Amino acid sequence: MIINTGARTDTAQWYTPWLLRRFEEGFVFVRNPLFPHKVSRYELNPAVVDCVEFCSKNYAPLLPGLPFILKRFNTHFHYTITAYGPDIEPRVPSLDDSVQTLYDLERLVGARRICWRYDPVLLTNAYTIERHLQTFDYLCGKLAGHVDRCIFSFVEMYKKLEVNFSELRPLSEDDRDALACGLGRIAAEHGIPIQTCGNNGLWPQYGIGCSGCTTLAMLGAANDIAFRELRHKGQRAGCGCFESRDIGAYDSCPNGCRYCYANRSPERALDNWQHNHDPESPLLLGYLRDGDEVSFAKQRSLLVSQQLTLGI
Repeated sequence: MIINTGARTDTAQWYTPWLLRRFEEGFVFVRNPLFPHKVSRYELNPAVVDCVEFCSKNYAPLLPGLPFILKRFNTHFHYTITAYGPDIEPRVPSLDDSVQTLYDLERLVGARRICWRYDPVLLTNAYTIERHLQTFDYLCGKLAGHVDRCIFSFVEMYKKLEVNFSELRPLSEDDRDALACGLGRIAAEHGIPIQTCGNNGLWPQYGIGCSGCTTLAMLGAANDIAFRELRHKGQRAGCGCFESRDIGAYDSCPNGCRYCYANRSPERALDNWQHNHDPESPLLLGYLRDGDEVSFAKQRSLLVSQQLTLGI
């Protein structure tokens, strides 16, 4: 199975002691977001965890402890570096600081295991098509040879963005085409493979691939491992990613990104980080409560050479 550490919250940046402790103790509890009294226990055991997928906007806090995980697990890293400043991503490092941290990460894991995320691409009066292309060109110049590929996607217009992000400008088809054309051209000039993820658009005419951002082929090539031939359900409609299990929690990421889908409000997430997190708890937020039902999650290896299954 694939464990994901960062789809719901940026654990690498904000919950590093907890994350390292979970891997040291070898298990984690995850509360079901739809049925909060149901809690799953996942064994963090390399016999059944084939790869750990990290997603973050800042790996600096994790780097000192990362070798402990690297010695035991196959790994893969998504690193989001965008054009946005603190007006949109309030607690995310600057471009140059992020690039330097990516270099530091590469020295530990190698470029093949790092996917650079330039997403979501969105437009406002300040963040124009021209500004995106200028920043993307700058970043490509810094990251060429240090990443396996670039993955981008356009912002999804969730209902809450109408309230939380009123200056967001809807993307027209012409906007998308102009951005895709420019991003594809610039990536090709720097020799960086570029793709979209899932159903976010098709632009093969601009040299842009279309695949999942977490596929078994990608994880296998990054770690020199072979997965069995398997069909998958995807994470959502049109998604090409292989299903993974996220060990984080919604409403817990203090980055404060205004486009975030995983936080109902940045204030709620910050409060949870400050007051509802204990690095020693098996749960990211809070503790087990009276009435909780804890069950062992069914886990099985997907590798050709391993067939072990845990749970029921």
